[in-house]
Amino acid sequence: MIFGGQGYDSVVRPAWSLTDSFVPVVATAIHAGHDLRPAVASCTALDDSTRLREEDPFTDRLTSVGGSTVVVHRSRFEVDLNRPRDAAVYQTPEDAWGLELWRETPDADEIERSRLLYDDFYFEFGRRLDALAERGPFVVLDLHSYNHRRDGADEPPAPDATNPEVNVGTGALDRVRWSRVIDRFLETLAAQKVCGRRLDVRENVRFRGGELCRWVERRSKGRGCALAIEFKKVFMDEWTGELDERHLEELRNALAVVVPALIEDVRCSAPT
Repeated sequence: MIFGGQGYDSVVRPAWSLTDSFVPVVATAIHAGHDLRPAVASCTALDDSTRLREEDPFTDRLTSVGGSTVVVHRSRFEVDLNRPRDAAVYQTPEDAWGLELWRETPDADEIERSRLLYDDFYFEFGRRLDALAERGPFVVLDLHSYNHRRDGADEPPAPDATNPEVNVGTGALDRVRWSRVIDRFLETLAAQKVCGRRLDVRENVRFRGGELCRWVERRSKGRGCALAIEFKKVFMDEWTGELDERHLEELRNALAVVVPALIEDVRCSAPT
């Protein structure tokens, strides 16, 4: 396992960890982290529970479906690796769901320090993806989760009609080139049963994919297929943070079933 992002400030653990594999699948959890470096923590106006609600807790545990893994431990409230570099540090409420972010706005040097962490991450991740691409086409599973009870803990959830249990974002991809990969992924995952019923899996309903998927598309020059996979937070209570262990494990198992077909399909779909 490789650890990275240790050269910025003293924190309990590195900013991310990466494992390498010869399997042409990479599973990422770039919003799983909750850590803040001390200089950012001293400025934030957000309590831990508010930050946790907007992060993607437990998605790191979904990365163990096969292949290489990327798990980010630093919070998106320090630097959001799924946004372009110039927008990666939230500065105003409009950047972050209307939240009042700062007791004291970080100065320009601290903001740039966070952006340097962004650069460090993409340099290291890029080096690994380049090595993977040299061996052949590959798939990136960009794993996230999303809230569906924003009106409050005691209010009804958002309607299922517009909030699928699994949203697969393909907006960064050439839909024609990768149609075989995308269609079978959707079909195979939707055939899996979780908690006694088939998963509701739909494409581009809530999310189309963020910067990481766009970056993979640019970097790999058509060799990498990056799917942004957003799990609705029905496997946990988004207000208390309480996890349903069984539900999460069944989601992980359902995702793992899809991986062998992904490997076969991406090899058939990538340019030669």
